[in-house]
Amino acid sequence: MTEPDLDTDKLDDAALAILSLTLHDGNRVWKGIDWSITDRLHAKGLIYDPIGKAKSLALTEDGLARAEAALVELFVKRSDDPKRSEQ
Repeated sequence: MTEPDLDTDKLDDAALAILSLTLHDGNRVWKGIDWSITDRLHAKGLIYDPIGKAKSLALTEDGLARAEAALVELFVKRSDDPKRSEQ
């Protein structure tokens, strides 16, 4: 499978938006994802139980399929995207 041509500006904006959910002490954010997000993903059956000492999460089969679909839907550059012709 070939790697999709991702819109890294959109990815960066999404990452910043998610990081901002952990904002504290003025301009500090935690490196990890907000726990309420992982709780919701677990409740939806998209990740296995996030509680534990592991620093990584495991996607369920449904979670992996949804992650792949969301990546394409939200972040793959389209041939009709006006920003694509600027590069």
